[in-house]
Amino acid sequence: MSQIILRPASQAMDLERLGAGFSSRLSFMRTLVRHMVQDQWAISYSQFKLDDLGYGHAVFDIKMPHSQLSLVVFSQYLAPEERNDRVIAEKWDLTMTLVEGEMDDAWLERLSKNVPLQEAGRIDSRSLCLSRGNRSARIFDSLLEQLRSGVQPDPKKLAEVGYLYRTTAVYGSGKFGACDWDKIARHHPDLARPFSAEMLVCYLLRQFSLDQLHHMVHQPDYPNAVDLDMDLQRYLGIGNSTGLGMAPYLINHPLLMSQWIGQREQAYAEVLAEPVEQAQLTRLKLVLEQAMQHVREVSTFDAWQSKNNVQLLIDAQELSDWLSSEDQKVNDWRQLHEWAQQHYSLETQELLVSLLLELYPDIVNPKEDQLAINESLTYDPTQSAQNLADSIQESYDWVFDYDFTEADENQTFWYYSQEKMEPRLGKTDIDDGAEVQMFLGIAKAVQACHNDLLTIMQQSHDVSVAEFLLQKPIHLGIVNRIATMAQTQYGEIRANLLHKDVLPMHLLRCKLAFFGVSKFDPKSALWVRNTMFQGAPVVGDLKHEFNDDWYFPVAPIIGGKHQPNA
Repeated sequence: MSQIILRPASQAMDLERLGAGFSSRLSFMRTLVRHMVQDQWAISYSQFKLDDLGYGHAVFDIKMPHSQLSLVVFSQYLAPEERNDRVIAEKWDLTMTLVEGEMDDAWLERLSKNVPLQEAGRIDSRSLCLSRGNRSARIFDSLLEQLRSGVQPDPKKLAEVGYLYRTTAVYGSGKFGACDWDKIARHHPDLARPFSAEMLVCYLLRQFSLDQLHHMVHQPDYPNAVDLDMDLQRYLGIGNSTGLGMAPYLINHPLLMSQWIGQREQAYAEVLAEPVEQAQLTRLKLVLEQAMQHVREVSTFDAWQSKNNVQLLIDAQELSDWLSSEDQKVNDWRQLHEWAQQHYSLETQELLVSLLLELYPDIVNPKEDQLAINESLTYDPTQSAQNLADSIQESYDWVFDYDFTEADENQTFWYYSQEKMEPRLGKTDIDDGAEVQMFLGIAKAVQACHNDLLTIMQQSHDVSVAEFLLQKPIHLGIVNRIATMAQTQYGEIRANLLHKDVLPMHLLRCKLAFFGVSKFDPKSALWVRNTMFQGAPVVGDLKHEFNDDWYFPVAPIIGGKHQPNA
């Protein structure tokens, strides 16, 4: 084994690189499904009361090794003019909540009056998550009619969408009255990994979408109706629309970000140090081909993403040809990594990271239990101001790349909307709200703190951090952050989020890649559609062993030999 060398933070934490990421073995969806199978979760309906049109409610009973939960789903009619994927929507096809324990009639009645209202309703700490979803207008009704007629759909048509429902929000961690993360970690250890509860909601929404479809298919008026082919059922995921609401999370949780990135980078460094064996090389060729086909099936009208996808396919084909050439021999994974850094696009480079991690589950999988962390940003008041200034020079040297006397560097501000308490972007000197902007300008704040440190140290070189803050209390928040994050390798995204051309899309994709989503389809610079759990085993598969190979799903060949997960 060669030396283990981590990628530097200047590379791993570059915003554009983070915005080119893909799902991996450490993604939260992959981790959840592995544990559902390994720990033999038992999931079934305790109630499934839908009318012929699919309206009503259903309750999933979820038995895990250490606790029991229920997911309550309410299905209602949604008029076309009321259909809206944005956070401003007030009605949805489906609403749901994940709750502790079994469901009784009194509690169900209370939930039925509140959960369909979402933010306008009331839930309590027995709820872990609150969510909602809308049908896909593009395929739900057409697929319903085909199956009622006894006809299987064209997989290529399904590939254009990839889901029956999409969720527009999954709220947890104390929002709108739901229980906080500490309670989940203490009382539900089966979900004590980042976003496991939220991912479980999405996974079961996907299962409900299939079961509701079949319930509507098999009505007395349709004697020739058939179930959707099982490979196609596995191929359908759950859609997701994600906007600015997710973007600030990575800035507001730098220790968690450091943990996620650090574990992935450690795993990748260990993989690069492994000797190249023929079995892994053969496997790499196969997963590369699968990833290429997956990208070919991505449907997007976004010019920027389309260009990235085209370049990725060009690079990946060149890499595939090179790996298959008899004249070439890969002797060292690090050599392959460095070649990609020099010759391929960021998306291709990050795709290679995910593919190489796939080859070594024994190295990567154990790190999934190191992704959660208790966050606390603190400083030592007795520390000298000089030490704090030195920490800035050493760990935050990148902030000095920006000249905040330039208008372009201060053109954007982030704020919460008063109506929905969701993040929004404003433009300085154009939009109102700059006086209540969110604290996301880390680079600017560090620079300002450093400048004031130097000024005060000129007056008294031996001043402590506490004495500095007594004179400049405005810097308390950033001092806490600097003192804490200077002890970590990763965590701070190296970008000025106040620049006039900042792309929130990079932040969205970074977090979504850790979730495990696929098929990024930007609808603007501010929101993106994607697919969750596409290719994953359905609930019926959880009782059986499965190959953990549902990353980069491709449209199945009906009647062929391809049978994923079974």
